[in-house]
Amino acid sequence: MIKIIFSAIVLTAVVGCTKEKTAVTEKTETKDSVIVQKPATSSAPIVADGLKVLSPDDAAKFLNTKNDTLYVTNFFATWCGPCVREIPHFKDKIAEVKGQPVKISFVSLDTKSAWEKDVPKFVEKQGIQGNTYLLDGGSLDEAFFSKNFKEWNGSAIPFTYMRKGDKTDEYLGMMTPEILDSKIKSFK
Repeated sequence: MIKIIFSAIVLTAVVGCTKEKTAVTEKTETKDSVIVQKPATSSAPIVADGLKVLSPDDAAKFLNTKNDTLYVTNFFATWCGPCVREIPHFKDKIAEVKGQPVKISFVSLDTKSAWEKDVPKFVEKQGIQGNTYLLDGGSLDEAFFSKNFKEWNGSAIPFTYMRKGDKTDEYLGMMTPEILDSKIKSFK
C-alpha cells in the first residue's frame, strides 16, 4: 500500500514538473469594464483566516468574467513543489501591477481536510491570504474542465489561466518570472 501511495505522489510530481503546455485563444472583446470583479462568493462559507470557498459554479463564473481587467488565476496545492516555488513570482507581480487593471488570484485545490489548518497556515506564510480561494478539487468533473478550459483537464498542477475580455491563455507547469511577465505583457 505504501508503494502505491509513494508511486502516485512521485507520478504527480513528475507530471506537474515536466508537463508544460500553452494554449492561446484570441477572440474579439465584446464587453469592457474597468471595474475589478471578485468571484461571486457572498453565499460561500468562510473558513479559517477568512479564506472563502468557491463552488464549481462560483469558480466558473469568475473564470469567465469578461471586461478590460486581466485576471490571472493560479491553481495550486500546498503539497505541490512546483506550485510552492512559483508563488514568489506571482507575489512580486502583484506588487508590480498594483493600481493597474490586473487581478492575480490563487485557487487552492487541496482536500477539504486541509482547509481548516494546513491551507490557512500555508497562505499566511506565503503572504497570499487576501488573494486565495478554496475549491474542492474532488468536486470537479470532466464537464467543469471542458466548459472552462481549452487545454487543461485537471490532471496536473500548477496551472495558470489568464483572461482579459475574450482573450485567454492557459499554462500548465511552473512559471518562471520571465514566462509570467511575457504572458501578462501579451495581454496589453
